Amino acid sequence: MAQQNVHRRNRARPPKTTGTDPRAIATTIVDAVCEAHTPLAYALEEVAPAAGRLEPRDAALARAIARVTVRRRGDIDWCLSQLMTKKLPRKANEVRAVLRMSAAQLLFMRQADHAAVNTAVALLKSKPGGAGFAGLANAVLRRMVRERDSLLASLPLEANTPAWLWSRWVASWGADAAAALAAIHREEPTLDLAFAGPDVPRPEGSVALPTGGARLPASDVTAIDGYGEGGWWVQDAAAQLPALVVGDVAGKRVLDMCAAPGGKTMQLAAAGATVTAMEIDPDRAERLRENLARTRLSDRVEVVVADAMDAEGSFDAVLLDAPCSATGTLRRQPDVAFSKSEKDIGLLAHLQQNLLRRAAECVAPGGILVYATCSIEPDEGERQVEFARSALPSLALAPIPEGAASPFVTAEGVMRTLPSMSIGGERGLDGFFAARFQRTA
Repeated sequence: MAQQNVHRRNRARPPKTTGTDPRAIATTIVDAVCEAHTPLAYALEEVAPAAGRLEPRDAALARAIARVTVRRRGDIDWCLSQLMTKKLPRKANEVRAVLRMSAAQLLFMRQADHAAVNTAVALLKSKPGGAGFAGLANAVLRRMVRERDSLLASLPLEANTPAWLWSRWVASWGADAAAALAAIHREEPTLDLAFAGPDVPRPEGSVALPTGGARLPASDVTAIDGYGEGGWWVQDAAAQLPALVVGDVAGKRVLDMCAAPGGKTMQLAAAGATVTAMEIDPDRAERLRENLARTRLSDRVEVVVADAMDAEGSFDAVLLDAPCSATGTLRRQPDVAFSKSEKDIGLLAHLQQNLLRRAAECVAPGGILVYATCSIEPDEGERQVEFARSALPSLALAPIPEGAASPFVTAEGVMRTLPSMSIGGERGLDGFFAARFQRTA
C-alpha cells in the first residue's frame, strides 16, 4: 500500500452549501461527513465559511450542531432506530442528515425543541424528494421529545462505537477500559497548546501540562492571547510526547518522516534540532510551512515534499509518526470511527512495517529512532515492536527518557496512552503509542 494512497484517501470536494439558516448549513456538513466521508475538520472549514451571509453567532451554531451530530452519530442512530419501524431508503442521504442534525439538538443540546422540529420539517419540504418524508420527520422528532429521558437512560455503552471497533477494544483492553473509551469519546475535548520556548507567556486561565504545554477549555484559537505572536500552536498533550521521547536533540540532525501538520517538527526545532521534515502531500506541506513561519521556526527546518519511503541520508535521530488508523484521536476527530474499517488496520500495519525498515536505514549508528502512531490498536503499536525485534536486528529497544512520558511507560518499556487516561491531573488525551530504538553499530 503506497503512502500516497493513505494520505490522499477520503479527500472529498468541498460540499455544496444551500440556504442561510444555521441548521441548513449544519445539515450540509453532516451529510458531507457521514455520507461522503469528508473529514469533519475539512467540512467545518470549507462549508460554514462559505455561508458568508450568516452572522458569526449563526455560523458558530451551525458548526456546533454539526460537531455534536458527528460526535454522537452512533447514539443518535440508535435512538432513531427505537422510534422508526423501517429504515430510511439507502439513497435518502439528505433526509438522514436532517434527522440526525435535529436529533442532536433534541438529545444533547440546549436548543428549543420546537425550533429543531419545525426547521427539520421546513428543510425537508424545501429539498427535492424530501417533502414526502416531512410527516415522518415531524412524527419521529416529536416522539423523541416525549421519550427523550427514557431513550437516554437506556442508551447502550457501545452505541456510539462501530461494532468492529468495540470488539477490538474489549479484546485488547478489557470491557471496563472499552467502556471508559466510549464514555470519553462522547465528550467535547479541551484545547491543548505547545510552546516555542519556556519564556513564551502562557494564556490566562490555562493549566500547565507536564509536557511543557498548557490546557484551556475549547475555544476559538485565533482569539487566544498570543496567537498573532506565534509563540504556540495547537497540539494534543499526548501528541507532544513522541518528540520528547526522542530525548535531547539540541544541535542534532533529526528527520521527521511524516511531518504535517507540523506539531512535532516545531517541537524538535524549538528544542534546538536541525530538522528535515518530509511530507508527501503538497497542500499539507504548505500548511506546515505556514505554521513554521507563524512560529518563527522556519530557519531550523527544511521541508521536503516527498514520500517517506524515499527517505535517505544519515541522521542523529529519526521520528516516524506513521500513517495509521487514527483511532486514538476520536475525541478530536469523531468521524474517524465511521470512516475506517477493520481491513484498514492490516493494510496500515503493513505500510508501517515498510516505513520502519526505511527509517532504520536513515539512523546513524548509535542514533535514536522513535516509532509512534496515534492509534489504540496494538497491531499498529505493540506488535510493530515485535516486528522490529524479528526483522530489524540493527535496532535495539532503548529506555524512554525520564519526563512527561514516564507515567505511560509499560512493563515492556514502550509508551502507551489511552484517551480515558489523565496527564498532570487533567483527564483526557489522545491515544498514542511510542517506542524508542537505538541503532547498534
